[in-house]
Amino acid sequence: MSHHPAAPPLGAPAPYPAGGPVLRSPVGLATAVTVLLGVVAACDLFALYADFNIYSLLDNVLTTSAGELKRADDLYAAAGRFQGLGTTATAVVFIIWFHRVRGNAEIFTQDVCTLGRGWSIGGWFIPFANLWLPFRVAAETWQASAPQTPDGSLREVSRAPVRAWWILWLLALAAGRVGQTLYNRANTPESLQQAMGTVMLGDLLDLAAAVLAILFVRKLTRMQRERAELGTFAAVMPGGPTIV
Repeated sequence: MSHHPAAPPLGAPAPYPAGGPVLRSPVGLATAVTVLLGVVAACDLFALYADFNIYSLLDNVLTTSAGELKRADDLYAAAGRFQGLGTTATAVVFIIWFHRVRGNAEIFTQDVCTLGRGWSIGGWFIPFANLWLPFRVAAETWQASAPQTPDGSLREVSRAPVRAWWILWLLALAAGRVGQTLYNRANTPESLQQAMGTVMLGDLLDLAAAVLAILFVRKLTRMQRERAELGTFAAVMPGGPTIV
């Protein structure tokens, strides 16, 4: 493990020998992702309100007018649209941030990241494999960005924050899809109320996953900034590839 003599913080690219890699700051992207994840959390809260509105009306379906049910269903549909828009915007920026921190990770140390940098993007789009590959990239990036011991080796950092975020996100996906399927198939007040209970669970899990994702993004970005300030990177041969 070699020490670069004059590494600036991650607010600006860290120069390497001519033609070699450079660190790129994830700080601005991390801030954008954090804000967008906050928007997702707010949309989840709105969705929970819409879910509960329908659920409570179904408790007294005999005294609930058709107009009330229609307004409740419209509110539910609007909440779904807001969630879709917020999730899509967040996913785009998150993946850009994710690719950047993965690129930095292989500059910090080259013996931890076993998957190529492209998997930080491509791994999200492969059916079934996307349930595991992004987590693997995240866990390796997390470890590669860990602080160093005095002898230059990486400290062991708990992967619990990464695991907790990923597990909650998968559970939210599963509950949301099951709930939406039950909602679309419901043909009685009882089955519709059961569906809404599952949908509420999915929205609650998604809210929790968004909070944990914020913690993951902020912590990983902070670790990379601290590593850059210390100037401790893997040995890089002059003329190596440039991270763009």
